[in-house]
Amino acid sequence: MTDMTDMQKQVDDYISQFKTGYFTPLGQLARLTEEVGELAREVNHRYGEKQKKESEEEKRVEEELGDVLFVLISLANSLDIDLSDSFDAIMDKFQSRDAYRFERHDGRNEADS
Repeated sequence: MTDMTDMQKQVDDYISQFKTGYFTPLGQLARLTEEVGELAREVNHRYGEKQKKESEEEKRVEEELGDVLFVLISLANSLDIDLSDSFDAIMDKFQSRDAYRFERHDGRNEADS
């Protein structure tokens, strides 16, 4: 299993072989938006009401998620952001601020804490 640090290094190694290097953050954000749109389209075709045209190529949700992840990692790398640190910080926030935001399986709520 590959951890986030390894993923960020693999993407950096891949990008560093090209003279242009990383695109600008704004360019990468536009690409990320495009990739999320492709993911949304695939999810909508597979699980939503909009059926795919017969002429459209079959894609997998896994592939589209991979595209989103690659571009997200590229953006983080270009901004020198450690995604493991980002993930840890957001999980701390969810575990504290949002611990009781939704109905829990164990039935606990904020008043119980």
